Amino acid sequence: MNRTTPTARTPSRRTHLLAVAVLAVVITAITVILCSWSPESSTASNAAAHASRRGHHGAPGVADGVVPDGVTVFDEATPAVTRLDPELLEALRRAAKDAADDGVAFRVNSGWRSPSYQNRLLREAVAEYGSEEEAARWVATAETSPHVSGDAVDVGRSAATAWLSEHGAGHGLCQIYENEPWHYELRPEATDHGCPRAYADPTQDPRTRQ
Repeated sequence: MNRTTPTARTPSRRTHLLAVAVLAVVITAITVILCSWSPESSTASNAAAHASRRGHHGAPGVADGVVPDGVTVFDEATPAVTRLDPELLEALRRAAKDAADDGVAFRVNSGWRSPSYQNRLLREAVAEYGSEEEAARWVATAETSPHVSGDAVDVGRSAATAWLSEHGAGHGLCQIYENEPWHYELRPEATDHGCPRAYADPTQDPRTRQ
C-alpha cells in the first residue's frame, strides 16, 4: 500500500494568509477610529483650542487687550499697546524716552481693550463694589470707555505716574480722573495751556455718563 505524503504549504500560501491577517487588523483599527469620531467631538476640540488661545474658560486673552507683565510703551506685538490711538502712542513714547533719562521706565498696565473685555471688567467691578453706581466710579461701559476706543492708557509704576504728573502736560498727556492717577489720555492743547482740571471719577465725565 502506497503512503501519500502530505503536501507542504508553499511560501506563497503563507504570504497570502499573512496579508489577510494584516488587512483584518487594519480594517478593525479603522472601524474603531470611525466609531469614536463624531462631528460633535471635533467641534468641541476646536472650541477648546480656541478657548485656550483666549484664556481659560473663555476668559479674555491678549487679543482682547489683556497685558502680560513687563510690557512697555515700545512694545510692537501686544494689541493693548499697538491698537492705541497712534497720536497717543507717539506721545507716550516721546515721554518715555525723556523719562528714561531720569531713570524712570513706563509700563503699560492697560491700554486698548475689546468691548467684551471691558464688559467683563464692568461685571467684575459690580460684583466687587456691590452696585452699578459704585462700579461706574472705576469702570465705564464698553460703549463709553476710552480704553475701547484706544484713547486711554493705564501707566505703571508709581515712579512713572509721578513723572507724568510733573512732566506729562509737556507731552500732551493728562491725568483725567482724580481717583485714577495711572489713567492718562492725550490732550494736545496741554502743551501750551496745561492739563484741564481732572474729573473726580468717570461718573463726572460727560463722555461716560449713561
